[in-house]
Amino acid sequence: MSDDGNIDYSAFKKLIDWHVESGTKGIVVAGTTGESATLTVDEHTALIEVAVAHAAGRVPIIAGTGANSTTEAIELSSHAKRVGASYSLSVVPYYNKPSQEGLYLHFRTIAEAVDIPLILYNVPSRTVADLANETVFRLAEIENIIGIKDATADMGRGSELISKTPEGFAVYSGDDASFLPLMMLGSQGVISVTANIVPKQMQEVCDAIQSKDFQLAKKINDQLLMLHTNLFVEANPIPVKWGLKRMGRIAEGIRLPLTSMNTQFEQIILESLADAKVLV
Repeated sequence: MSDDGNIDYSAFKKLIDWHVESGTKGIVVAGTTGESATLTVDEHTALIEVAVAHAAGRVPIIAGTGANSTTEAIELSSHAKRVGASYSLSVVPYYNKPSQEGLYLHFRTIAEAVDIPLILYNVPSRTVADLANETVFRLAEIENIIGIKDATADMGRGSELISKTPEGFAVYSGDDASFLPLMMLGSQGVISVTANIVPKQMQEVCDAIQSKDFQLAKKINDQLLMLHTNLFVEANPIPVKWGLKRMGRIAEGIRLPLTSMNTQFEQIILESLADAKVLV
């Protein structure tokens, strides 16, 4: 966003180019780090459309289409399908605290209504409602529900998801601090906050794990440990946006109720960037 809070489409396109050049394998649009909660519906849909057009097939676009209303999630998913997004990422409904049966029916209804590969997104620290593994196992049997972003940071739960979901169902970590061991256990990758700052290094860690060069993966990831933790000194995406501004990649725009990062955290983020070999 620009300093006045309006969407800066020029900077947005440059970020997409940077990720493509850095080797990023997929880009989520209108996720948490993209301030989806403060976007209007028109802005939300426009960002997905612009991303698909600008990426032009160079990298898959994963459209954030989750909502706490099943009808709204279907509408966003239908738009994503219509404009050419490769996947949808659908978060567990927040605030209204559905039961496990309600969560199952929510995602099943979306999948039956829209023929787009759907990735579930479980982040109970934000949504309150928690998608139980047993519910994921039921949903994984639905043809176009093809994976999950698991942001519980619970290695036991993640390992169970990997071992008990059907072949072809992708388990992605949603927690940068624990993604490396989860990938070593067999997850397909990470849908990352840290990668917004260091896309090349995060991709190198993933590539090293997939090549079974665990020593190299650990060496690169060790340089990123401070970022994994300190990008959450305030609510995501406040520290990410501050870091990207210091790197000269975006302006300072952010929308209420989020505010610019408290100055007391600036040195912590600068040290984290330096540890990751990022020049600012």
